[in-house]
Amino acid sequence: MANVLDVAQYILQKQGPMSVMKLQKLIYYCQAWSLVWDEKPLFNEEIEAWAMGPVVRELYEVHKGSFELRSLDMGNSDSLSSEQKETVDAILGTYGNQTAQWLSDLTHFENPWNEAREGIPEGASCIREITLASMHEYYSSLPPSDNE
Repeated sequence: MANVLDVAQYILQKQGPMSVMKLQKLIYYCQAWSLVWDEKPLFNEEIEAWAMGPVVRELYEVHKGSFELRSLDMGNSDSLSSEQKETVDAILGTYGNQTAQWLSDLTHFENPWNEAREGIPEGASCIREITLASMHEYYSSLPPSDNE
């Protein structure tokens, strides 16, 4: 199975340089829609409900201190199967042209992030997991898109 760094490397190769915030949100949506479309996770690392939206700590540890990334020193995009690449490509087609702030704001309107942060004051630190079950339940309840 691919790991989060493999997925991040693939996104950067396909989309080009981007802010770390945007990359984290694209990673989140890739995982969410993989659960719906492919009926399995894209990677095993947990997604946490940070104040600015979903974050994968393992990816954060690699880009910590950076604002923008062009590529990663780690991660192998060839680790993704053709099915996984199709899922990521569909996400990039839907969300890839949006700004980091737009993507962050979108996650704040959706149930998985809000449920994980229940009882946490706005802007406060939080490392609670956004569960795969909550992501699958929420995103599978949305109307189908043209990307399926």
